[in-house]
This record gives sequence, C-alpha cells and structure tokens, in this order.
Amino acid sequence: MKILLDNGHGQNTPGKRSPDGFFREYAYTRFLASQIQEQLIALGLDAQLLVPELEDISLPERCRRVNAFCQEFGKDQVILVSLHVNAAGNGREWMNARGWSCYTTRGETAADGLATALYEAAKDWLPGMRLRSDYTDGDPDIEKDFYLLRHTQCPAVLTENLFMDNKEDVAFLESGEGAQAIINLHVEGIFRHINK
Repeated sequence: MKILLDNGHGQNTPGKRSPDGFFREYAYTRFLASQIQEQLIALGLDAQLLVPELEDISLPERCRRVNAFCQEFGKDQVILVSLHVNAAGNGREWMNARGWSCYTTRGETAADGLATALYEAAKDWLPGMRLRSDYTDGDPDIEKDFYLLRHTQCPAVLTENLFMDNKEDVAFLESGEGAQAIINLHVEGIFRHINK
C-alpha cells in the first residue's frame, strides 16, 4: 500500500497563518507530514510526501501526481491524506471555533473507512477536544467535494487539524504534546485502516 501525505499549502500561499502571523500552515503541515512519514516507515509501511517542495503546488498538479501513483500501483493500493489547519475568520482576528475534522467526498466512497479510522484515533489522542463530524449518513466524516478529493482516483481524505485562528488550538498545536498527538492520531488511524 502506497501512503501519500499531502502537506497542504506552500510558503507563497496568501494568508494561511494565525492572526499574529507567527503560526504558518505551510510550515506546520510540512512538519506533520515528515513526522508521520517517518513513523509510518518505521512501522514498515510505504509512505511518501506528495509535495516535497516549499512553494505551493497547484491542485491539478497534485492530482496528477496522485493519479500517476494510482496508475503505477493500482488505485486500490494507494491512499491519500491531505493535512491542513482550519480557520474560521478572515485571518485578522482571533476566533472561537475549535476542533479536529476529516473530510471525504459526497456519498459512500472507499475513503469512508479511512476517515472513520482517523476519527477513532482522534478520540484516543485528542481527549476532551471537539471532533467536528457529520453523522447524517451514518459515519463521522464531513462530506465536501474538495478538488483534491474529487479529482484523485484513490481513497482520499483531508484532515483539518484544529484552528490556526484560535489561541487555545494554536497553543496546543505548538506544544510538544499537542504536535505529537496530531502526528500519532494520523499514524494510528492510517495503520488501523490498512490493517483492518
């Protein structure tokens, strides 16, 4: 199984930072992706960064890269996890929204099981934190037709790892304990899904 880790935006993407400018999504998700990759490899899994570059890579190009792996390995032998940090406001002021969430495309898809495994791991690693979910179709993932999820051939999910415009969430993300919890939930969720 080829595990692709997409680290969201690039250093040249406008916005995508905390209101005080110190927390940068591109840097944080690259840190997460590299740590998740390292831990998955240590477990004997085939994990790879989709975007090793620092600059933003367009959505069509990211989809092209994913689908090239699908052609090489077979779409049922590839999964994609795209890592992001959420925001509730316009980027200029601190907001109150908090929580972790995972997105798939609409309807029943092969990504639903991966999303559910990530939610189960999030319950373990983020005790007391809000897990933003939508159970209207019987599973916890939130369904939105994000470009990267809709235009890739393999099971693909997008995680929003708390809010960069919430002071408490940012403090947690920047703490050693918080960062490790986010890393661990992804490693455990992916491992559970692959070994179910």
